[in-house]
Amino acid sequence: MKAVLPYDASPAVRRAVEGVDLDIAILDERDAQGLKRELADAHVLLQVLAPVTAAILDAAPSLKLVQKIGVGVDAIDRAHATRKGIAVCNMPGTNTAAVAELALGLMLACLRRIVPIDAALRAGNGWPAAEAHLDAAAEIDGACVGLVGYGAVARRLSGVLRAMGANVIAHSPRAREADVELVPLDELLARADIVSLHVPLAPDTRNLLDAGRIARLKRGAVIVNTARGPLIDEAALVEALRSGHVAAAGLDVFAEEPVRAGNPLFALPNVVVTPHIAWMTAGTWKRSMAVVVENCRRLSAGEPLLHRVS
Repeated sequence: MKAVLPYDASPAVRRAVEGVDLDIAILDERDAQGLKRELADAHVLLQVLAPVTAAILDAAPSLKLVQKIGVGVDAIDRAHATRKGIAVCNMPGTNTAAVAELALGLMLACLRRIVPIDAALRAGNGWPAAEAHLDAAAEIDGACVGLVGYGAVARRLSGVLRAMGANVIAHSPRAREADVELVPLDELLARADIVSLHVPLAPDTRNLLDAGRIARLKRGAVIVNTARGPLIDEAALVEALRSGHVAAAGLDVFAEEPVRAGNPLFALPNVVVTPHIAWMTAGTWKRSMAVVVENCRRLSAGEPLLHRVS
C-alpha cells in the first residue's frame, strides 16, 4: 500500500515518517507535477496543510483514503471524496498536548510582553524599555479566560489555567456538560480578560470574531488563536490592536496561509506570531504516524477506519 505526503518535511519529520513500515512518498507541497505523478498509483493521501481539491482527488484513481494529520478537515473537499468513494479520516487527540501548550505560551507571551522586551534587551535598551512594557504586564492568576469551543484542547488547557489561578469560562454549543461554566458567546466576550479560540472552521464560524464581536470585548482583552485563521476578521483585529481596545494577540494561524510578509499584523508590537506550528512536535508526529499505520492496516484488512469523518 502506497501513501503520499505532500509536505515540506524537516529532517526530524522525515525520520518519523520513514521510520514506519509503510511505503510513503514525501514531496514538496508546491510540487504539483510530482504530486500528480505520485498519486497515479497511491492508495492513501496524507494531508497536513496543502488543500486537497477535487482536481487532486481526480488525479488519484486508486485512492481509498485521505488521512488528515491533525483534526481540522476544512481544507479537504469531502463532498468530492464521498462522490468518489474515498474515505476521509482525522486523528483527534494526537496534537492535543502540543496545541494546548502553545496556546498557553502565546497567552504568557502576550501578558508579559516577552517578545518586545526580548527585542529591547538585545538592542541594549533592556531595562528602560522593560519598564514601559511592564506597566501593561498582567497575570493569568485572577484573570477570566474564555475558551471558545470546549473540545480536547480546550479541556486540557482549562485544567492548566485553573491550576494557575484563572477563572475559566467556555462557550460550546456542542458541549452538554463541562467542568467549567458554559456561557453564551456574547457573555464570554464581555467577561473574559483572555479569549482563546478552539473551534473548527465552518460556515457558521468563519469571521466568528468580526468587528461587532471584537467591540464587545472588554477594553484591554487578549486574543489567542491556535485554531483557524479565518475565525477572525483580520482587518477588524488590526484596528482593535492599533486602538488598544485589544491589548495583544497571540496568533498561530492566519486568514491566508502561507501568510504574506506584508501582513499588517506583523507591524504591530502587541502581536506575537508563529507559523501554524501549534501542533508540530516530535510527540505529535509519533502519535500521528501510529494512527496512519493502523488505518492503513485497517484499510488493507477491510476493517472500519479510525476517526472516519466522511
